[in-house]
Amino acid sequence: MDAEPPPRASLARLFDPIAAPLAAGGATIALFGAFVAAAGRDPVEVYRLMGVGAFGSWFSWQNTLLRASPLLLAALCTALPAQMGLVVIGGEGAFVVGGLAAIAAGLPLADAGAPPILVQLAMALAGMAAGGVLIALAGALRHWRGVNETISSLLLSSIAIAVMNQVVEGPMRDPASLNKPSTRPLPDADMLGNLPGMDVHWGLALGVVACILAWALMSRTTFGFAARIVGGNPRAARMAGLPVGRMTVIVTFLAGAAAGLAGMVEVAAVQGSANANLAAGYGLTGILVAFLARQNPLAVIPVAILLGGIGASGGLLQRRLDLPDAAVLVLQGILFVALLAGEALPPPSEWRTRSGR
Repeated sequence: MDAEPPPRASLARLFDPIAAPLAAGGATIALFGAFVAAAGRDPVEVYRLMGVGAFGSWFSWQNTLLRASPLLLAALCTALPAQMGLVVIGGEGAFVVGGLAAIAAGLPLADAGAPPILVQLAMALAGMAAGGVLIALAGALRHWRGVNETISSLLLSSIAIAVMNQVVEGPMRDPASLNKPSTRPLPDADMLGNLPGMDVHWGLALGVVACILAWALMSRTTFGFAARIVGGNPRAARMAGLPVGRMTVIVTFLAGAAAGLAGMVEVAAVQGSANANLAAGYGLTGILVAFLARQNPLAVIPVAILLGGIGASGGLLQRRLDLPDAAVLVLQGILFVALLAGEALPPPSEWRTRSGR
């Protein structure tokens, strides 16, 4: 019989899931500190101001939560397919096409005098359907044609953004939008409101609920268990009689629907119309959130808030230290590269084995 692992190895396994994010975080702090020091700024003061700008006051918290709202849903576009071993990075396209479909469905209903709740529901369904179909197409190409889902989802995202620009500048353009082409604005009565007592829209609640439901689906249902089996060994899943193709399409559809809902929220709660601002990078940042959360939908919630806080602190850095607002994007880029590099390191539970001890 095999001997039981020593207690130290068992304890090390507890740190395996978070070892790479922690290592990436430490490396990012050091590298970004060196970056701002080279720019003639005190790294300690930079990090202090980032904390103040993200979480130092109720206003800062609201700004952070507002920026985290779209990241919650966009991250699910990567986190859900990862349960099946798929690397999908087309969340930006699903976000954009979801926002465009939402405004296309909402404006006719608003013009017809439909109740706001009906307009918002139709916009949500249209956005989810559009985003879901886009990412499901990448899943279908992967299963039936063997096309790499990472490349196909990225190309589909580029196509979606091009289609949005074409439609906004063409058939759906508002004649009143002279300098910046956009669709007609959604009436104020049909816009999504804010959470009670907060200056944060209902998209935050939708994102948190979606993350909880996604975690429950993948961790507490037979469907989620089957999806993880497919992700672990597709060949064994087929031999066990699991409908791999159908499950792939369903999971990728749900992933795209989450990003499409995020696009709908951006249109119905923030911008009020569809324009080039929809391609603001939320889908790309959602990839980083998903990787930092180790593809766990529940962990997406705190990680999205953290990344939202980093984005919210950019304005304070610009005002106090005269750093470009885009400095926080440098931080995010370093974090993503460090995280990918950390994935190549062995987990803590294997350190003693690989060291030959």
